[in-house]
Amino acid sequence: MFNWLKTAVLMAAIVALFGVIGAALGGQSGMLLALGFALLMNLGAYWFSDKLVLRMYNAQQVDASTAPELFNMVKELADKASIPMPRVYIIDDQAPNAFATGRNPANAAVAATTGIMRLLSAREMRGVMAHELAHVAHRDILISTISATMAGAISALANFAMLFGGRDSEGRPSNPIASIAVMLLAPIAASLIQMAISRAREFEADRGGAEISGDPLALASALEKIDHFARGVPFEAAERHPETAQMMIMNPLSARGVAGLFSTHPATEDRIARLREFARAVNG
Repeated sequence: MFNWLKTAVLMAAIVALFGVIGAALGGQSGMLLALGFALLMNLGAYWFSDKLVLRMYNAQQVDASTAPELFNMVKELADKASIPMPRVYIIDDQAPNAFATGRNPANAAVAATTGIMRLLSAREMRGVMAHELAHVAHRDILISTISATMAGAISALANFAMLFGGRDSEGRPSNPIASIAVMLLAPIAASLIQMAISRAREFEADRGGAEISGDPLALASALEKIDHFARGVPFEAAERHPETAQMMIMNPLSARGVAGLFSTHPATEDRIARLREFARAVNG
């Protein structure tokens, strides 16, 4: 319950940033226009985000005849999680990663790279797919997609404001120093909020995935392998679309920046430690 409240507050903060930039651009009218734009962005993300993300990664849908092991694994885990069978996709890329997308459990999809399928054992792969299905069951995929869309839009709006300057409510040029500060800081704040949302949901998905699979140590082992091998294998599609990084089971971006504050995911060591602790608790 606390994580959902925290997520709601953070999402409200992202919407508020739209208002701040809008006010800097055009006073009260600009703020109202910006908030209207935020609403439209949310509606667009709600209906079309899954198709857009899957197209970004050139994901190919598979079924029981084209990828029987992966498809049947997802079907078995979806039944255990009591959610509808999602669409299953494979991305032809050597980078080991996976993600889930879609606006709700009835319209969800899970995708895995060929790299992760080659790297992990069947047991570890089952842990990864259970993690993604936990995101589906918790409806995290909608939250993460909307936050990513909003953060990207705030950056675009700030760039527009930097080019054309801001106005007050009476149409006069606003304080240039204040305007520049808003335009520079708002995208950074939006990114930090987006990352905080992502980190909060990853811990919950790890726990949920461990419960669905019944094998917390399999997911812990998978995370350890992915973290080790992903560092030396660039995920070019993710580098082109960094706003989607938070959707992955592991941060796919090569530029890690300042660890923790600017990471879309919790530290892998922390995730593994929690999973091992959960395994000990389950096994008595």
